[in-house]
Amino acid sequence: MDRVKRISFADRTILIDDETSDCLIEYAALLGAEQSADTVRICGIGQDGDDVEADFVLNAASNLIAESTHSALQPPANPEAISYMREKINLLRVGPRAQPAEPEEIPHGVPGIDEI
Repeated sequence: MDRVKRISFADRTILIDDETSDCLIEYAALLGAEQSADTVRICGIGQDGDDVEADFVLNAASNLIAESTHSALQPPANPEAISYMREKINLLRVGPRAQPAEPEEIPHGVPGIDEI
């Protein structure tokens, strides 16, 4: 059985799986360090025990906590949210990869460049 964590954000809590929780916390911390912001939709189990979708607004002022639980409930998976956050985490850590320019995108006739 997968582990479950309780995420507390503002005055609400949601139960989500460990992998989603770990990504959400890491992404929130990186966004805060970069003075950036984003939103992420996470599926989980709400305070009433029903499946819910929660939209998290993450920025430098975000206060959230993840804590372990002994819950036997199985929250829904979040493969799209995890993939999205991991991609963004990677971009924040290493930056975007350089892509070669198409020949038509290279400026011509710019002073100083044609001599190179």
